Amino acid sequence: MVLDLSALCLAWNAEEEKEVHIGLDAVKSKMGTFPIIQKEPFTLHLTNVENRRLLIRGEADVTLSVPCDRCLAEVLLRLHLAIDKNLLIETILENSQPGKSPQGSQAKEKGFEGEDSLEDDDHLEQLEYMNGCQLDADRLIYGEILFAWPGKVLCADDCKGICAKCGANLNETDCGCDRTVPDPRMAAFQEVFNKFKEV
Repeated sequence: MVLDLSALCLAWNAEEEKEVHIGLDAVKSKMGTFPIIQKEPFTLHLTNVENRRLLIRGEADVTLSVPCDRCLAEVLLRLHLAIDKNLLIETILENSQPGKSPQGSQAKEKGFEGEDSLEDDDHLEQLEYMNGCQLDADRLIYGEILFAWPGKVLCADDCKGICAKCGANLNETDCGCDRTVPDPRMAAFQEVFNKFKEV
């Protein structure tokens, strides 16, 4: 879903609320493809602050189907997304002009000093979801999902994982495999023991 923010970017201290419907059906990344099971429309709060900054605020919840990092069972991962963006309107308007490339304005932005340079979002990230005055809500949500992704997804805190030998899910069955991992520091002693055992 693409939102046209042209009028808002030119209206001093104007505020708008827009209902956003997430168009994404799945999240694709280097980790894999994860289908979105549940998504609800949410409200974006947009504010023009003295024709200098564009504030984008909102909250959304999405639920994805993700395999457990230990046993690979499907887990319903619910993410609460807190959107809080602070963009320079000058940069947005420059990028909306014909013949202007976001990359060119990015180099200019790096030279800013003072309040705006500190509060503006990372420029490379901004290029992902802003095309001039057009805000791509799906790209914005995609970035927020990646940012909120947990370091590890588990079906349960005490998940036993899968057997390294036969691949059985140890939460469901005890396969009986010998999963003892020998201490590598004792390998030399084990070799000596095996030689004497053969005699």
